[in-house]
Amino acid sequence: MRSQTLWRSFGLLQRQTLSSHKTITRRAIQTASSRPVPNFAFAFDIDGVLLRASKPIPGAADSLALLKEQGIPFLLLTNGGGKHETERVAEISEKLGIPLDATDIVQSHSPFAELVKGSDESSALEHKCVLVAGGDGDNCRRVAEQYGFKNVVTPADIFMANPAVWPFSNHFSDYYKTFARPLPTPIDFNDPLKSLKIDAVFVFNDPRDWALDTQVIMDLLLSSQGRIGTLSEKNGRIDLPNHGYQQDGQPHLYFSNPDLWWAAAYPLPRLGQGGFREALEGVWAATTGGPSKGIELKKTVIGKPYQPTYEFAERQLLRNRLRTFGSSAERTPLERVYMVGDNPESDIRGANSYRSEIGSSWHSILVRTGVYSGGEPAWIPRTIADNVHKGVQWALKSSNWPAA
Repeated sequence: MRSQTLWRSFGLLQRQTLSSHKTITRRAIQTASSRPVPNFAFAFDIDGVLLRASKPIPGAADSLALLKEQGIPFLLLTNGGGKHETERVAEISEKLGIPLDATDIVQSHSPFAELVKGSDESSALEHKCVLVAGGDGDNCRRVAEQYGFKNVVTPADIFMANPAVWPFSNHFSDYYKTFARPLPTPIDFNDPLKSLKIDAVFVFNDPRDWALDTQVIMDLLLSSQGRIGTLSEKNGRIDLPNHGYQQDGQPHLYFSNPDLWWAAAYPLPRLGQGGFREALEGVWAATTGGPSKGIELKKTVIGKPYQPTYEFAERQLLRNRLRTFGSSAERTPLERVYMVGDNPESDIRGANSYRSEIGSSWHSILVRTGVYSGGEPAWIPRTIADNVHKGVQWALKSSNWPAA
């Protein structure tokens, strides 16, 4: 029930933002440009499409430069993250030699920013204590703070406050102490009601220490009211929904990226955040009995291919069109978005499955420069291209661009 409520909260936030966009559009001042307004736009995955191992893929920079020159809106839609949008887009801009800004990118955790204020005061997490896992050092904590979360804790903070929480991470102590902070509230085993309370758990990026993060998250999922060091008495009660698991005020669990694999410098794809989630679910099932006993791990997963991420991206495209074309953008609605990606399970599946609130159609283009290497993909794209340059050329031709 709580998971459904959280999904509705995301939906309400999206509708509120869409309504706000329409209001802004009505007030927009028409730009002086006489260029035609395209009724289409692009969304590009990054790793395996524009970059591979942080190096530009041939044709990527030229493709983005062409779209900028032609005034065709685009954004970078990635399941990557771990840095704030301003920092990430600056790095990409430098590597590609193309001027970009933070409005040109949607990362896996970007939609989490909407949970700071929530759909109403009761759901707002701004002043609640949240656990943020994943990423290098405390980069993700700092991203969360830039989003507006005021009270952010990491697994490293908990470990440094009480190393016994996971005794096998002692070898990482020198690393953790470079960024760990004192806990806002101590862990009190003698008086659990005074112990640190976590109100939400976010996996912002791929965890670096799977073992520690798994242990801390499991502790919270099995706790009473999200208090560290407690164990809920409701766990295992067959007279309660889900056999009592996650029925005692435990923090809700959010994942930002479902990708099992991603394209890195190694010749073969590497495990991503989806791998960590599968491992955590395996530990959960082994502990609780899992699906075989009718017990689920209640969670929210965003990122491609899920609907909320594409809705968030589409709203960003609408705002970008408004800035570029002013009121002309409203007279030429966005009808088509070309999603260019290398991962059939995220990029192609997401574009094929997306149902737009404004009626736009998302067309998927699968490239061969990343995860996909050949054969019939599980999710069939509109076309398969050797690289992003050929994919963009196909899309422009399909949209009869340039306009006559």
